Amino acid sequence: MSALRPGDITDEMIQAMDTFKRQGLQKDLHALATNIRADAEGRYDGAEPGWRAGVEWTLLWIENTRQPADRRPAVGHGAQRADGQGVSPE
Repeated sequence: MSALRPGDITDEMIQAMDTFKRQGLQKDLHALATNIRADAEGRYDGAEPGWRAGVEWTLLWIENTRQPADRRPAVGHGAQRADGQGVSPE
């Protein structure tokens, strides 16, 4: 096996490696959001005020974070869920 020399790693190789890393992170974040959503199902009833909004805001943040930056809506106070309803972390 030969050693890599300067110039052996091209810009295309670096871009491909970054793409694979990003896709792996996106899959991990999607799995995390799915697990949180499943664990939270049925727990909204009788929960402290703000708990549901906090869970929904967290899920929105995770989903927005896993999207490419150029397709990512702003997250924060007054952010919109996929169904168009406002979500606040308060």
